[in-house]
Amino acid sequence: MRTPSQKTFVRRLLRWYRRRGRSLPWRRTTDPYRILVSEVMLQQTQVERVIPKYREFLRRYPSIADLARAHVREVREVWYPLGYNIRPVRLWEIANAVVRRYDGQIPAQRDRLLALKGIGPYTAGAVLAFAYGRRVPVLDTNVRRVLRRVFYGRRTPDGVLWRLAARLLPRNAYDFNQALMDFGATLCTARAPQCPVCPMRDVCKSYPRFARLATRRTARRRRV
Repeated sequence: MRTPSQKTFVRRLLRWYRRRGRSLPWRRTTDPYRILVSEVMLQQTQVERVIPKYREFLRRYPSIADLARAHVREVREVWYPLGYNIRPVRLWEIANAVVRRYDGQIPAQRDRLLALKGIGPYTAGAVLAFAYGRRVPVLDTNVRRVLRRVFYGRRTPDGVLWRLAARLLPRNAYDFNQALMDFGATLCTARAPQCPVCPMRDVCKSYPRFARLATRRTARRRRV
């Protein structure tokens, strides 16, 4: 059961997402293959760089079978210049495994997804949540940061954050998961969180500390 502050967080986050959520091409599909491609591309890469390459990649390989049939060297060339070049190789290997083991159908079972080399807990959760509509949590870098700052104000083990993310899930889990990622990517950012305009100020454990830091920075600029 969620606490009052957790309920407030969920309600405010969904309200914020309705106004501020990003329009992204992979949010307009439930195709597991397209979701998988987007999630692999987004690893350690900014959204703005991913969008054009995502579209190009799917024009070149519109299905998982098309990707599996391609030569891995070609796949790496199409992927360029996203960087972190092990990713296209892993995606190609996943495609071949799915075609070989599951007749080209990406599994809808968490254990089968995790058994595919290159798919970890986050990617498995994203496929289940965004492609198959499962009410499961997702925990990427942005989500970790938001949950840690708002509810703990300190470093927190992943296991604790996974359990919290699962407890917070409302009925509309799809929008909630997307909202958490957007909130961390655009407002509760790593280096410059926008605390003065944050709707979570009065329930955030980290807000007092960030507010003090912002006041000190402002005072230093005025003295210069």
